[in-house]
Amino acid sequence: MNEGLNNNEVQNNVVESNPSQKALSDDQNLNKKIKIISISLIILALLWIFVLNPFITFKRNEVEFKKAAEKYFDMYTSELPTGERVGDVTLQKLYEKGFLETDFYIPYRLLTKKTCSVTDSWVKVKKVDGDYKYYTYLKCGILSSNVDHKGPKIVLNDKDEISISVGEEFKDPGIKKITDASDGEIDVEKATVKGEVNTKKIGKYEISYVAFDSLKNRTEVKRKVNVVQKLNSTVKKATDNTGYYSGLADNNYVYFSGMLFRILDIDGDNVRIVASEDVANVDYDGIEKWLDYYYDHINDESKKYIVKNKYCSMTIKDDSSKPTECSTYTKEKYVYIPSIVDVNKTNTDMGTYMKPLTMSWLADKSDDKTSYLTRNIFYNDLFGQDYAAFENIYNFGVRPIITIKGDTLITKGKGTEDSPYELGDFTRGKPDDKLSSRQSGEYIEINGGLWRIVEGENDGTTKVIAEFSLATDGEYLQVNYSPDTDSYIYNPSKKGNLGYKINNLSSQYIETKYFVKHEVEVPIYKKDSLYGQEVKVQKVKAKIFAPNMYEMFTASNSEDILKSYWLINSSKKDTLRYAVSDIGVVMYGEQNPNVTYGVRPTAYLDKNCVIVSGKGTKTSPYKIDK
Repeated sequence: MNEGLNNNEVQNNVVESNPSQKALSDDQNLNKKIKIISISLIILALLWIFVLNPFITFKRNEVEFKKAAEKYFDMYTSELPTGERVGDVTLQKLYEKGFLETDFYIPYRLLTKKTCSVTDSWVKVKKVDGDYKYYTYLKCGILSSNVDHKGPKIVLNDKDEISISVGEEFKDPGIKKITDASDGEIDVEKATVKGEVNTKKIGKYEISYVAFDSLKNRTEVKRKVNVVQKLNSTVKKATDNTGYYSGLADNNYVYFSGMLFRILDIDGDNVRIVASEDVANVDYDGIEKWLDYYYDHINDESKKYIVKNKYCSMTIKDDSSKPTECSTYTKEKYVYIPSIVDVNKTNTDMGTYMKPLTMSWLADKSDDKTSYLTRNIFYNDLFGQDYAAFENIYNFGVRPIITIKGDTLITKGKGTEDSPYELGDFTRGKPDDKLSSRQSGEYIEINGGLWRIVEGENDGTTKVIAEFSLATDGEYLQVNYSPDTDSYIYNPSKKGNLGYKINNLSSQYIETKYFVKHEVEVPIYKKDSLYGQEVKVQKVKAKIFAPNMYEMFTASNSEDILKSYWLINSSKKDTLRYAVSDIGVVMYGEQNPNVTYGVRPTAYLDKNCVIVSGKGTKTSPYKIDK
């Protein structure tokens, strides 16, 4: 036994002793070699088809293209450039003139049969050191000539879109630099600038900047110039830079969130606006909470324009005082009410737009229980006064004031009552839009009567209030409680009750086909009606109701004093009733059969009501159908 054999010798002996196994091993090695060779051949074939052959074809076409261009310029010598000029001829022109007969195709015939670009492919020629030099650029799909074919890069000073205020001088910021991959930095003075900006007219304008490199590759960039009307700039100009409107201004109207406001003044860079009229009647102590309710009725897009602000709110002991500077401010708020300082700053010998025909609360207190209000004309003992202090439990008008961003753009309008400034803060309703989707404050026309949207309800109906008290041929509807009624709580289901008369008699004055019966809550107070202080509510159902004094747009219109109208607010003290008088002030007192007031109805429009036409404004209300 040979114990000295190594492993290799053992393996060889095994193989020699097993010839079939050796043959199998040789076949495997051969198959492996064949596989490698096959893959290599496939790779070479693909390389030829997709790389080498397309490249060779492209380069051959490139040479033919250049030769054809040289022949062209030999024939049309007048087109050869002189000096620093550059001549050029496109592939399309060479085809048209017969200098090329065979089309150049993108050299991937298995993938596409498209031709090379006839407009983007060109040959340029220019004189270099006394001789003409040709530069060929052939564009064939993903393949293109390695020659400078891109224009220089133009970098502008400032932004490529800028805005200036109408009337403001436009100074073109110009070009910062021009650079080219082949030529390096190019003198900015060589660029061509075109375009004009009419700063007297609102609009969008363009300034174009064009530059060429040494091969006359062209680059053009544009700057957009928006001539706009910024709100704060407009206020400054309209007020001779005082920043606030005074007297009986007629050029400070602005339409915002579907409601009409007056521009009060500039506060820093921002602008304060105040409701053009009282929105509701509220007791002084309830105003802050009520303003949250009011803010909820501003549409979400408009809220993006509003900024928090601190508002003047002082304690003034002398009611004859006429301060024009504020010493005490609130914390930052989204919405508040005007102060005595705001009225004084705008007051002139001719009066001020800040004094309404109603009685409207101001932010300032006399003491903890009394606060100030203003009115265009006071009567009796208060005649000639600008302000008067009343107990905080009285319900008087509230004119909200808000602050919006000063750089807000005016999109249209002239600032007049008939053509107020518009800010683009919401989109008007279109035909077939559901009425319930519209904004609080927008106007609608129903059978020739003017109504205003209070709010859209979750059930799809729309709560509305008539703009005026009901009348026919100048005769106003006047109603009272029947003397034999056993309750003075508002109830449209009880015959003889005020609510019953309003619901049934209103149909003689207005067409009710668009209205639906709806449930409302009658707020009932222990004694005095105070915002948010109801002791209970009584649910009732009807088509027509008296308004709740705390809801949107229920205060008397200061521009067109409305005839008196009842309010739905009720007191557990049966003899205490609430109504708005002919002079626009909330009245309340003991009820008796001889006390009559008018009817300014509120109602709910059918959920199927849609807009037919109109803009939702007072002069162009939505017309509806269902």
